This record gives sequence, C-alpha cells and structure tokens, in this order.
Amino acid sequence: MLLAGRTLAIIGCGTMGEAIVAGLLRAGLLAPTQIVATTRRHEAAEAVRQRHGVRISTDNLHAIGEADAVLIAVKPQRVSKVLHEEGVRAALADKPVISIAAGVTLAQLQAWLPESPVIRAMPNTPCLIGQGMTVLARGQRAGDVEVALAKKLFDTVGLCLEVEDKLMDAVTSLGASGPAFVYVMIEAMADGGVMMGLPRQVALQMAAQVFQGAARMVLSTGFHPAALKDQVTTPAGCTIAGILTMEDGRIRSVLARTIQEAAKVASELGRDSSAEK
Repeated sequence: MLLAGRTLAIIGCGTMGEAIVAGLLRAGLLAPTQIVATTRRHEAAEAVRQRHGVRISTDNLHAIGEADAVLIAVKPQRVSKVLHEEGVRAALADKPVISIAAGVTLAQLQAWLPESPVIRAMPNTPCLIGQGMTVLARGQRAGDVEVALAKKLFDTVGLCLEVEDKLMDAVTSLGASGPAFVYVMIEAMADGGVMMGLPRQVALQMAAQVFQGAARMVLSTGFHPAALKDQVTTPAGCTIAGILTMEDGRIRSVLARTIQEAAKVASELGRDSSAEK
C-alpha cells in the first residue's frame, strides 16, 4: 500500500507532526483531503487547519477510523494512553502504524498493537525546513511495502534510512539530539570569531555556513571526513594549529561520549509510557 488515493492520520499534530504535514503537501505526495490529524486542543487544531487546510480535530478514534495508515506523533509518555483509548486498538488492526515517539520500543508498540504492522521512526527537528534525518526500524509484521510507505513519507522532509531496532537509542542520541550539539558548536565557533574581532552576526552566519558546507561536502563527495580535513590542513598552517588545540581539549572523546550519554537517557524515555494505561 502506497499513498495514491489513501488517507493518512497524524495523531498528535504538534511541531513534528505539522512539519511532516507541510513536507507531504509541499512534495505533492498527499492532498490536504488525504490527511486527517488530531491535537489535544481545539485552538491548536483550528490553527493547523488554517495553515494547511487539512482535516483536524481532537478525536483520535475518528481520525484513525478515516485513515488507511496512521502516524503516532504524541509525546512518549502519552503513547500508551492514546493507544488504550476505547476502540483505538481495534480501529488500528491491520493498518500500518508509524510511531515517532522517542524511547518507545517496537516491543512495546507490538505488544499494544499485536494485529498491526508497526514501524518505529526517529526524525529530527531540521525536518521543519526539509533538511531532516529520519531513521526507521520495522516490527515483525511490517514488510517491505510498509517500510516503503514510511520512507516515502519521511523522504519529503529530508533523508531517511532503515536500521535494526536495537540501534534506535543510538539513532535518537545522534540524529534527534545531534542538532542541539551542533548548535553548541556553532555558537562556540562564533564566539571565537567574536573574540578575534568579528561582529557577532557575521561570526554566527559564517560558523553556520561552515557547518552546512562541510556537511554537504561529506554527503555529496562520499569521502571520509578525515580525507576532507587533510585537504584543508597544509604543513605548518593555521588549520593544523587549530586542530591540535581541539585535540588538546579531547574534543573527539567529548563528542563521542556526548552521543553515548544521550543514548543512555534515550533508552529510559519510553519507560513511563510502559506503565501508563
């Protein structure tokens, strides 16, 4: 089942849910009439309707009943509560269900929805500007058709890959939390520019563009970052002097440990949801 003539329900159309709505509409993958969404507040629903022209309400069961596939975009602590609303699990039977709730595992989702093909997805906030990174993991009942559906959805807001479920905590820390770590590095590099006399806005714009350009070099060339680094690092030059200063601060270890620690916390995020009925 792909998307032609089909309807997608987005349960919990908050920041990320709305980013996906915008991506689907921008790509022409779905028409507004093919999207039915929900929020917790009537005011928020009306605002989304005004911005995108989709059908939206506060009634999860009605939205699921209207849909051929369902995206669960509520906070991790609310997933179990939403799925245990009266009639919801029966309405979801045999329908592809994609969850973007951080820390809620495929085992949890499959236990709550034993008759549904389930996919776990982890997008990040750059999806808001169509530059996101989303990673999928499929449940036992989800086949290539369901994965293709999910990939088609998330391709509208950036890159999309598939991994095994056991890697999703690492995905959450690197992919979903990663932008925050990059923002800290951009800010720090801009501070260095300011210290050396650059106006704040100039330094910030330069630092952000340096990150964007360097990232695109990695993605477009396929070269290892070390090889690209060596292209910039001339003998006795300023770049190697700066790199040695970074190494003095153990930047590689600090950044790698940052991902490790964030992954540990990510593994705990779904536990509250497990206990909630």
